[in-house]
Amino acid sequence: MLSKRKPLEGVKILELGNLVAAPYAGKLFAEFGAEVIKVEEPKNGDPLRNWRVMHEDTSVWWYVQSRNKKSVTINLREAEGQEIVRKLIGKVDVVLENFKPGTLERWELGYEELKKVNPSIILTRISGYGQTGPYKEKPGFGSVAEAIGGLRYLTGYPDRPPVRAGIAIGDMIAGLYAVIGTLMALRARDEDPEKKGQVVDVALYEAVFSLLEGILPEYDLTGLVRERTGSTLPGIAPSNTYKCADGKHIVIGGNGDRIFQRLMTAIGRNDLANDPLYASNQGRADHVELIDGAIEEWTKKHSMDEVRRILDEASVPVGPIYGINDIVNDEHYQARDMLKEIVLEDGVKMTVPGIVPKLSETPGDIEWNGPLLGAHNEEVYTDFIGLSEEEFKRLREKGVI
Repeated sequence: MLSKRKPLEGVKILELGNLVAAPYAGKLFAEFGAEVIKVEEPKNGDPLRNWRVMHEDTSVWWYVQSRNKKSVTINLREAEGQEIVRKLIGKVDVVLENFKPGTLERWELGYEELKKVNPSIILTRISGYGQTGPYKEKPGFGSVAEAIGGLRYLTGYPDRPPVRAGIAIGDMIAGLYAVIGTLMALRARDEDPEKKGQVVDVALYEAVFSLLEGILPEYDLTGLVRERTGSTLPGIAPSNTYKCADGKHIVIGGNGDRIFQRLMTAIGRNDLANDPLYASNQGRADHVELIDGAIEEWTKKHSMDEVRRILDEASVPVGPIYGINDIVNDEHYQARDMLKEIVLEDGVKMTVPGIVPKLSETPGDIEWNGPLLGAHNEEVYTDFIGLSEEEFKRLREKGVI
């Protein structure tokens, strides 16, 4: 049986970024069939290769972040390296980068230069503060973007300093926007009779800021500054974390009107279920402490498994707080193919996250793991852009590639 065509087959992307934001976007493109050529520094490659838990001198994160990509090496600070990029520009649809603004321009690889080589090129740029504005030249990491974008201010408890999520969430949100913006630009280019490309400008802080719900208009109209509220969801009730009899914690979302009635009935509080005061969210939000107290009074009498069973039967959203050890043993993760086993070059088997989202007719897949540094140099430089064997050898010996 022939394998199904992936939705992005035929799209060619040159990834010039490193670490998290742009490479995360490149990963998503590669999982769904785009040919992603990842450019790395010749000696050490992407710093992500050396981050966190290692296996055989390579980060296990690398195997996930760079799966399905082709790795080539170029010294972008060398004129001959920049010339190789220009040759690649004529062969690709998208350049994906997350350097500090102005870096590509210093290398004469900015958009004005690139579109001279390929007028249809799409340049997707991820940076801390965007390509314009008074902060554009500031260095920007995802952690700083989470702070200035307003997310950190809201994370944690009101009597303690702000905290961070335990992952590079700002970078990955920006990576998602980079994918969305690039697909929009590809669509616009393909519909344009002249096939003109454009720049997709993604700022890390804006990607974070875009998630802040109604916080800006709330402040503008009322002066309200939303503060940290710990495990609750401000103004929406009940939605919280509750302690169970076995010491475990569970999240319950009973903030829909009918769901609230089912929740209160399930925990034996028909008085609250049928009280008109709590029939709408505003009434519940005004008395959230009373409602949360009633729920936790009940959960503390039952184990976490009992709470899940009872509320599942009542069709109330409920779920445990999983660590990764819980995830790998969960039947739903397994059934949804979200725990994929791969085999590393030394034969060691390793479990990695599956593909998101699920497409019924043209699904993504893992074709190969994150590659060795420069593993695709010869293929890309001789077959893709037509360098002679002699030129390829000379550039390699000179350290340009």
